[in-house]
Amino acid sequence: MTTQQMQGWQHVYSGKVRDLYIEEGLPGIEYAERVLMVASDRVSAFDHVLSPGIPGKGELLTTLSLWWFDQLDDVPNHLLAPGHVPVPPEVAGRAMLARTLDMFPIECVVRGYLSGSGYLEYVETQAVCGIQLPAGLSDGDRLPEPIYTPAWKAPLGQHDENITFERTVELIGAADAEALRSLSLSIFGRASTIAESRGVILADTKFEFGRNGETGVIALADEVLTSDSSRYWDATTYEAGGPGRLASFDKQIVRNWLSAHWDKTGTPPALPPAIVEQATARYLELIQRLTGE
Repeated sequence: MTTQQMQGWQHVYSGKVRDLYIEEGLPGIEYAERVLMVASDRVSAFDHVLSPGIPGKGELLTTLSLWWFDQLDDVPNHLLAPGHVPVPPEVAGRAMLARTLDMFPIECVVRGYLSGSGYLEYVETQAVCGIQLPAGLSDGDRLPEPIYTPAWKAPLGQHDENITFERTVELIGAADAEALRSLSLSIFGRASTIAESRGVILADTKFEFGRNGETGVIALADEVLTSDSSRYWDATTYEAGGPGRLASFDKQIVRNWLSAHWDKTGTPPALPPAIVEQATARYLELIQRLTGE
């Protein structure tokens, strides 16, 4: 995995998609007042970073995150105005300058529809993260109301673990657990309304939050409501029904191809150009549908 070299910035961490940088001369991220978050074109599936990447994906994800932060501008977030420190030209368009926060070890997942890992858990237990759901639901069904189904953020290389709300209380305390649930459900509701007005269904998403060490305020952080952190469906296709109604605006095309051509042992095969092109088109279409640009 290669990272961008930039004068004045030192690389401190790489996730599956994003690279983090702090200003040169600091001993570590815990001493940084701000961090540069750079979205790469890397694409991951089944805990593997695949090859090749999706051309322009980093810029598309950053564009969508910034657009959503703007729609939710009354919700405190981690963004800093570019005037604090200019974004290096090498990563312009795919980087966000953010204040460092004390991050909560919780993935704040909200589901308006039953799908993905939530559906698999429901099939086994008729519940998701301890929340009992009505009997007889099918993959893709709309839930009576959105549900908050948090996950514990595991260390790099380990799987995140779905947990109950009661477990989040044990991890971070009752007041913060209540605040994260309330914020997550509120933001999801607002975003769902915006998406629906553009003919798009927001089926589920995950948020991350941190506390501003100076003010104590809980702020929305990392990416928000992107194709990587959310499941979006075309409303018209969904309502028409049929096997293609759950086709999502994300890397599901990649997952489907990989499942058909790889047994999940060893190194995954390289993605064919046609699959890369289809995935790129889905990422781009979502941005065009939501933003109108």
